[in-house]
Amino acid sequence: MIMPKLGMEPIRRQALVEATIAEIGAVGTLDVTVAQIARRAGMSSALAHHYFGGKEQIFLAAMRHVMSVYAAEVRGALVMAHTPSDRVEAIVRASFSRRNFRTETVAAWMNFYVLAQASQEARHLLTIYHRRLHSNLTYALRPLVGERTQAVAERVAALIDGTYLRQSLGRETPNATAAVSQILGYFHLERAQGYQ
Repeated sequence: MIMPKLGMEPIRRQALVEATIAEIGAVGTLDVTVAQIARRAGMSSALAHHYFGGKEQIFLAAMRHVMSVYAAEVRGALVMAHTPSDRVEAIVRASFSRRNFRTETVAAWMNFYVLAQASQEARHLLTIYHRRLHSNLTYALRPLVGERTQAVAERVAALIDGTYLRQSLGRETPNATAAVSQILGYFHLERAQGYQ
């Protein structure tokens, strides 16, 4: 049995998480093995199994990491937002930041949606993500669109997810500027209708 060095576990776990995201990004699906992930991380598959137990657990850890990076970027962007409109823009821009909207992260998100159809734990994590996104959007939108808040928040969230979906279907470099422009364009149209 391979015994991990004291203090190396957090470093190796992080390496496996990053290797998982990179490997899924390279392949485009969850059709990767623990051995492939471990190889990319520079360790044995036995060590990967020791830390996580299996591929699903490694992937869920990777998605927790992706979601925590996203949440930190949203929080940071919201700190700088001074108006409700700034808050909506901050959420949208964070969704398409350099760290969040890259090929491998997009592939991980799309595979996460697929896994959530069969895995209760993945479905639970996805629900948390949706609730936080919806909560942030409704808080920002309420002063701007009034009674239409829930519907507009759902549509903005759907546009964010839909942009990721469309990106996952192509292999070209993600265009964050175009994505942000398209979604903010929709938001400004809704805002122009005013408070109802």
